[in-house]
Amino acid sequence: MSEAYQLSRPLQQTTSVIFASPHSGREYPAEFLANTLLDHHAIRTSEDAFVDRLFDMAPQMGAPFLAARAPRSFIDLNRAADELDPAVIEGVARMAHNPRVSSGLGVIPRVVAGGRAIYRGKLNRAEADARINRFWHPYHETLKNLMDETLATFGQAVLIDCHSMPHEAIEAHARPGHPKPEVVLGDRFGAAAGRDVMERVEAAFASAGFRVVRNAPFAGAYIAQAYGRPSRCSHVVQVEIDRALYMDEARIEPSAGFDGFRTAIGGVVAELAGIGRHGLPVAAE
Repeated sequence: MSEAYQLSRPLQQTTSVIFASPHSGREYPAEFLANTLLDHHAIRTSEDAFVDRLFDMAPQMGAPFLAARAPRSFIDLNRAADELDPAVIEGVARMAHNPRVSSGLGVIPRVVAGGRAIYRGKLNRAEADARINRFWHPYHETLKNLMDETLATFGQAVLIDCHSMPHEAIEAHARPGHPKPEVVLGDRFGAAAGRDVMERVEAAFASAGFRVVRNAPFAGAYIAQAYGRPSRCSHVVQVEIDRALYMDEARIEPSAGFDGFRTAIGGVVAELAGIGRHGLPVAAE
């Protein structure tokens, strides 16, 4: 097993759909914890906690499931390897304006949720590069291989990139007088997934009773940008689920209704896997 990820494959892959969770890792290196300003609870606030458990039935549906083991506050796998923050890594030249890096959320994050600083000082460049080589590259090499293998076998690949969002993020973006969305689907406004793919993913969540919106406030980050090529039959849909639906955000613990919620998500996973068995247009719309 890789220290960077856990790949769970079905006995036989029967669908062109792949599931992945890049932010649910929770294996915190002791040296990292010793060098952070934050306690063990605060350092976890950037996690997509328990998302891997919500989607881990995917192999039973004939789909691979790739889950990060390293935590997001240690390395962010939904960033490009060169999104380096000079405010936290020594010897890094300032790059053209990048809002993710500027806000402290580069590939080596400077802050966790709420803008709280992770480190007492800067990391040296060698340490940052070693972290990227040990964790970022293995995860993305595996993800790329999954996409390539699936595309070669099925003529298309559909990545469901699984995330969670703080409830307060929805509160902040809710429209007055309208029900708050529970699931946000991101396809970078059509750049990362074909229209038919997005419609079927949306229908899978909506038919399970979820209130679904597209691309606001989350349209998809690096993974959607890097792997979503609908003109080449490679599709990515980022899924953001309101954490309040299944966990106690303050305690970072599953809520009493977690198992029931996971069952509901299991039904959605089955529907999503079915997308890749029933066929999609080979060319993007």
